[in-house]
Amino acid sequence: MADPILNECINPTCPFSGKPVEPDSLTFYRGHTVGFCNPGCRDKFAADHDAYPDAKKMFDARISENSE
Repeated sequence: MADPILNECINPTCPFSGKPVEPDSLTFYRGHTVGFCNPGCRDKFAADHDAYPDAKKMFDARISENSE
C-alpha cells in the first residue's frame, strides 16, 4: 500500500538524482509537498530554493498542472 504522505507529494522522483521520492525526504514549496530521494537533497533545496532553479522550474510546472 502506498504511503499516504507520499500521495500528497507533487513529484514522484527527486529533481536532483531522478531516484524515487522517500517519505523521510519531504518538504514544502509554495504550499505543496515536494520530495527528494534523501534528507540531504531535501535539506539543500529547503535551505535555498533559489540556488536550484531547475528544481524550482520542475516544481512550478507540477504546481501549475495541479491547479488546472
